[in-house]
This record gives sequence, structure tokens and C-alpha cells, in this order.
Amino acid sequence: MKEERPVFVVGHKNPDTDSVCAAIAYARLKTIVTGRAFEPRRAGHLNEETSYVLDRFGVDKPQMLTDVRTQVKDLEIRNLSGASGETSLKDAWEIMRNAGVVTVCVTKDDQLQGIITTNDIVTSYMDVYDSDILSDAKTSYRNIVKTLDGKMIVGDENGNVEKGKVVVAAASPEVMENIIDSGDVVILGNRYETQLCALEMDADCIIVCDGAEVAQTIQKQAVAHNCRIITTPHDTFTASRLVNSSMPIEHFMKSEGLVSFHMDDYIEDIQEVMAQERHRYFPVLDEDDKYIGMISRRNFLGARKKQLILVDHNEKNQAVHGIESAELLEIIDHHRLGTISTSSPVFFRNQPLGSTSTIVYLMYKENQVDIDPQTAGLLMAAILSDTLMYRSPTCTQIDRNAGAELSKIAGVDAEAFAMEMFHAGSNLGSKTVPEIIHQDFKKFTVDNKTIGIGQINSMSAEELGEIKQKVIPELDKTLKADGIDMIFFLLTNILKESSDVVFAGNGAETIIENGFSVETRNKGAYLQGVVSRKKQFLPTIVDTLEG
Repeated sequence: MKEERPVFVVGHKNPDTDSVCAAIAYARLKTIVTGRAFEPRRAGHLNEETSYVLDRFGVDKPQMLTDVRTQVKDLEIRNLSGASGETSLKDAWEIMRNAGVVTVCVTKDDQLQGIITTNDIVTSYMDVYDSDILSDAKTSYRNIVKTLDGKMIVGDENGNVEKGKVVVAAASPEVMENIIDSGDVVILGNRYETQLCALEMDADCIIVCDGAEVAQTIQKQAVAHNCRIITTPHDTFTASRLVNSSMPIEHFMKSEGLVSFHMDDYIEDIQEVMAQERHRYFPVLDEDDKYIGMISRRNFLGARKKQLILVDHNEKNQAVHGIESAELLEIIDHHRLGTISTSSPVFFRNQPLGSTSTIVYLMYKENQVDIDPQTAGLLMAAILSDTLMYRSPTCTQIDRNAGAELSKIAGVDAEAFAMEMFHAGSNLGSKTVPEIIHQDFKKFTVDNKTIGIGQINSMSAEELGEIKQKVIPELDKTLKADGIDMIFFLLTNILKESSDVVFAGNGAETIIENGFSVETRNKGAYLQGVVSRKKQFLPTIVDTLEG
């Protein structure tokens, strides 16, 4: 059974207070209504205003989500435990056969040591002709006993074959005296003379086949010669065939140049790597490089796309990276129709209101879900922010009614709170100029041109003037760095209900002069009564470009 994954509710890049608070509140509503897990996310760093709001109402910052392409963790990972390097070839083969795989990962303390494949095991049988291979591999006697279904009747299972070769004692004792050397492992039958010969030649271990009884005198001689005795029910041919499969897999595993993947790797990045490798299965590691399981190319067929709900935007260039790779379930927005397209129908709610959070408030009402004081505080803050304390032309009576009711539930004086919130948002002393420009910045595609529009709100004309002088020299750099055709930056005075706009890019000056019927000076212009990017500034830019 596949683990149920959460649906992510996320706003646009360079998130503002409305996009973050709407995501948090809507995720809570969906979880209550459906019983599924919906989690709010943010697509960028929080600005000072939004951070103030979250701290004010005791809400944790949503986790970052900047890329929604399918990752390794979205695949069905084969949770096959790693094997110890001391595991025998025979046991590794059994693991592969039972699990229906052709690769086993070798681990120590959950750290990847190597991989072994069925091809490696076959090679160990077909290409190895060295009778010293057991000692070269430092094969443990415990492995030998287990592989031969045997029993150690003299000596200790602990320890390894340190030297010598494997000998099958098929000849007479006189011949075997010239074949057996000190430290050898001798496979033989129940012939007393051959067993005694092996002991006298200082063999390290004798393997007695066919389940034959071993005489007490032989056992005593074995103790005296410090020689182990193993009995096995298998015949001599079978025992000699099986004994090599007792070797540890660490002797044959691949340990150099291992190709492994991490849970956060994107599958489009790893597909080419996998295609260059001959083996089918690849280890998966967690963030601490600990082994988790395996994936194969076949797992790509069952890759589960991330499920998303977008709030406060429906423009592709404002959305998290990789949006085309995700499964989009819903869009809740109050902006113009943008450029996001879907492969199947989605729930889309778009209303001409001053804030996305007003729409979320209405959906709580429609679903008859009570709004707790904390959620009410978030929604109220977002409405006040997006409507500039009800001064924006985008503001409707529905926004005002929602804000009034939410302030009562939250137990907060809306006007006093708004003053504190806007003051916190305009406190940019610790910000770099690029951070100020991108604090509330959106990209739009109009008539095959990409334009960027940033905005900063304040109640202090002096503060806005200082910001303006800092921003103007950086506009051309931002234009190039962001790969856009034109950039506009609005410095909005909430109390005076007006904005200064500064700009850069080929044609930007003409668009401002023609669109707003104003004169420009030093890459700027004063726009009386213009405070809304969405309802006043952007539509004029679009009409002017298209005209």
C-alpha cells in the first residue's frame, strides 16, 4: 500500500502576506473538510511584513518549496535491506531469488559499501579456477558450515580460512601426501586413512561428506593438530561444488565508482546517468548518506507527481519551478487569467476581490467551518495588506466586511494592527537592494515581452525617497540578471494613496508616459492615485503594450 502524500498549497515566488496567509488558511480548511493532509508551503523567502504577521499570531513559517519536479522520493523505492559484506554468495543468491531482484546492496552500519549482482555471482563460478580462492577471500568457517548445511564437530566456527587451497581427497593416502599442504581445506569421505593423512599433513579443516560418522580417534587427532572437522550430508561432488559459494560477497562486490542517488534528486537529472550503467538497480541514500533501498528504470513508470494547489496567482512565470511536472488540483486567485495551462480539468476559483484571503474566508463560510482566532488573524492581516488598509481600488465591500468580522474573531484592532504591520514591512535596513527589489516582485508576459513589476509600500515619504535612490542604480543590473525586457518598481505611499515608479528597459519610458499621461524624469514618474499593481498599474501597461 502506497503511503498517502500531502497536497502542497503554495503561493507565488517572492511571496507576499496574502499568498502565505492564504496558503496556511486554505490548507487548514482543506484538511478539515476532506480529512486528507494538506500542507502550506512558500515559494521564496518571507518579507519583513509577512514575518511580522506570522510571529504576531504565533504561526510557524511554512517550509520552502521552490521546485516541484518529480524526485526519487516520489518513486516506489524497493525497501530491500542491505547485506553484510560477510554474507555468502549462496545467501546473496537466495536474497535475490526471493526478492525477485538481480542486485543486492552491501552495507555496514547503514552506509553503502558496494553492490553485487547476479552477474558477479555467476562470474565467481564460471571464471574462477584458483583453488586458493577461499583463503584469498578470507572465507569464514561459519559461512562454510551454513552453505554445506553442515555441522562443526571439532573446532570453532569463528575464524576464517587464512591460507591454503581446497583439495578433494579422491586419491589414495599415498598420493594425497604429495597434494595436501599445511592450511588446506580437504573435502573427503569416510575413509579413515585419508582423514588421518589430512590431519598429519597439517590441514586446517577437513570436510567429511555423506553425513558419515567421524571416529573418536580422528576427532582426538584433529584436536591435537588444531584442525577443524565439518560434517555435511552432501556427497563429495556436491560439497566441492557448493563450497565456493560460501565466499563472502565483499570479495566480489563492486566498491569503486558506485552510482547511487539521494531522495531529493530529480528523476530527469538521473535518467541519463542510469542509461549509461549496465546494471538495473541503483541504491538510494538519505540526506545522511544512509542506505534506504533501491530503484530501477522500471520505477519511473509508477512515478507519482507532486500534487499542488496554487493560491494568489495563475501565471506560470510566478509559479514554483517545474509546475508542468506536477499534478495541479486547484487554483484560488483574484488576479487576471494568466498563462498556466493544465492537462485535465481543475477546480478554479477566481473572484475580483481585493485579496485571495477574502476568497478563503468565504470558503470557510460556505463549508460552515468555524474560523479560529489564529486563522482569523492571518486572513485579516492578508486582507489589510493586499487592500492597503482598504485604500486600494481593488478593495470591495466584501473585503471590508470580511476584515471587520475577522478582526473581531482575532480580537485585534484592525487599524492599529495595520499601522504596525506596514511599519514592519517598510523596515528594510538589513536588506540589500536586490532583496528590496524582489521583496514583492512578479513577472508577466505581455505581447511576447516579459516584464517585471516590484512594489514596496510605506507610510513614510522620507523612507520611500531613500529606497528610491538606492533602487534606481540597480534596475539595469536586475533587468539583465532576471532576463526580462522591462522592469518597473512602484514605491507606494499608503497615506497619500500615490506611487512613484522607476523603470528600466527598452520602451519602458514611453509606456509610462503614454499609458499614464505623465512626464518622466531621471527614470521615474509620479503617479497620483495609483496604488494597485493588479488593478491600476498592470492593466495600463498591458493596454499600452498591446496598443
